[in-house]
Amino acid sequence: MSEKQYDSVLVGWADDPRYNDNNELLSWSMRLKDDELKDILQQYVTRRDEEGRGGNVYLTMFMSKNGKACARVFNPNSEAAKEKRAAKANTNAEQESADLPF
Repeated sequence: MSEKQYDSVLVGWADDPRYNDNNELLSWSMRLKDDELKDILQQYVTRRDEEGRGGNVYLTMFMSKNGKACARVFNPNSEAAKEKRAAKANTNAEQESADLPF
């Protein structure tokens, strides 16, 4: 059985979400130490293209299966992310060639 590959890395636990009187989510926060932030900026920033787009870091806040608030950062260098990019590029190339009138 193959092991599932992930495109994100767990950063750690986040603060518990805050809700209003109607039980609607108001806010959610997380803390990063300066060395954690430096590591994220060195390892997980997306590449810039020739037009200057990119250079982003994607953080996701979510609830774990046991109900704890967590945060993860997208890892553009992971094998799963590379496979998704290759599949997307392949799909785009197929669509472009299908649009040709000849």
